[in-house]
Formats: sequence, C-alpha cells, structure tokens
Amino acid sequence: MRLSEFWKRMKLHFGDPYAESWARDYVIADLGGRTANQALADGVGAKEVWNAVCGVTDVSPRLR
Repeated sequence: MRLSEFWKRMKLHFGDPYAESWARDYVIADLGGRTANQALADGVGAKEVWNAVCGVTDVSPRLR
C-alpha cells in the first residue's frame, strides 16, 4: 500500500480534519506503543500501519 492510499483511507474513515489528529495522537499497542505517524516515520509500512488502525477502530469492510 502506498502512503497516499493510507491517507486516503484514513480520511475516508475518520474524516479529513480528524484523520491527521488521530494519526498523531492515538497510541496503538500493535505498533509498539507508537502512533500511526510515529510508526510511519520509523519505517513501518503503510499497510502494516493501516492494519493496526483497522484492529483498533471499526473500519468499514470496503476500506479494509
């Protein structure tokens, strides 16, 4: 998954303004206690981060 696709899905799921805030502030245990932004900055793949987001939120099956 490209980073652009990750952000597209984040914005579709959370809404445009909240997606960036959520990615910056919400700590995910499956990402080693990091936020989505921290994990991406540390080189974790966008697909792995997206899967972690899906694991802690109720993401629509069409976006999974």
